[in-house]
Amino acid sequence: MAAVLSNPSSLSSRGRPPKALAPRKARSAAECEQLEQLPNIGPSIAGDLRLLGIQHPRELATADALQLYQRLCAATGKRQDPCVLDTFLAATDFMRGAEPRPWWAYTAQRKLSFPAV
Repeated sequence: MAAVLSNPSSLSSRGRPPKALAPRKARSAAECEQLEQLPNIGPSIAGDLRLLGIQHPRELATADALQLYQRLCAATGKRQDPCVLDTFLAATDFMRGAEPRPWWAYTAQRKLSFPAV
């Protein structure tokens, strides 16, 4: 016997429920309540931050991006792509009140400040 759906429009064209919408990106630190709302931060990097004990974006305002990167390398047992450090620089800068900028805007700063990474 086939199941009857009370609201068939709630399924996608392939018969699956639609994916949850990603949280809207924050325009300022004050409106950022979830890690995924941070500019440049998606589910994967948000998971990395949670692995490091970061649960709320406000914790990034006092965090050191290089230390986060080094801790992530240690926690995963492998060297992370340097772009992860760029992303951490962007996130910590944003949570300190900077305008949202793409992570690659921090690449030159990272190469100058942390040439060994």
